[in-house]
Amino acid sequence: MTQLKPGKLNLISDIEGLKVGNTSNQKIKTGVTALVCDQTTIASVYIMGGAPGTVDTAILEPENIVEKIDAIMLSGGSAFGLESASGAQAALREMGRGFVIGDQKVPLVPSAILFDLINGGNKNWGKFSPYRDLGYKAVLNAKREFELGSVGAGTGALCANVKGGLGSASSVITFEDGKQVTIGALVAVNPLGTPIVGTSNQFWAAPFEENNEYGGLGSPTPFSKDAKNLRIKGREDLQS
Repeated sequence: MTQLKPGKLNLISDIEGLKVGNTSNQKIKTGVTALVCDQTTIASVYIMGGAPGTVDTAILEPENIVEKIDAIMLSGGSAFGLESASGAQAALREMGRGFVIGDQKVPLVPSAILFDLINGGNKNWGKFSPYRDLGYKAVLNAKREFELGSVGAGTGALCANVKGGLGSASSVITFEDGKQVTIGALVAVNPLGTPIVGTSNQFWAAPFEENNEYGGLGSPTPFSKDAKNLRIKGREDLQS
């Protein structure tokens, strides 16, 4: 029978060859997360949503010649955060990383952003945004064990009535023949809706809970009248 259990760290870095680095700016209430591959790694992409913010994701489409990447960036800052990719490229180039073209190397860093511009932070950063420097530092900070929550790309993330943030998990699948495969996820959580039921402290995802990760509270019975998907309205108070 196939078995499924969390990885040793329960982080995406349980996958061999992956490290994650975070950099945050508490004054601006934003940050950047870098997923760095020890070696160039095959990647693909599927983009959902009505207003995605990405850079260099087109190179991952199957008809294009590039198969492998050096890193992936997740950033706050909306479109400004896309500059984090250039900072990451600078750090990787210093390491001698990149797609070889003649005598040059071009680090390949597909990136995506989230919107955190109305979370109460000081966004008057002057002529140039801070995201290039944040991206550079995030790559240098990459390691196997890393923080979750209000750090990196999750620093300024919000939900409707609770704080958003950075999350990660892993699972080791053991097949009947003894072979194992590790899968992992890294997510910057910044939804319009709420993950909890109404004004309770119980999660919509409670039916899928493992090892009391949501506190073992289960689902509310019966559901309260306010059990609806609340929507965010610039909740600066969630940052406190």
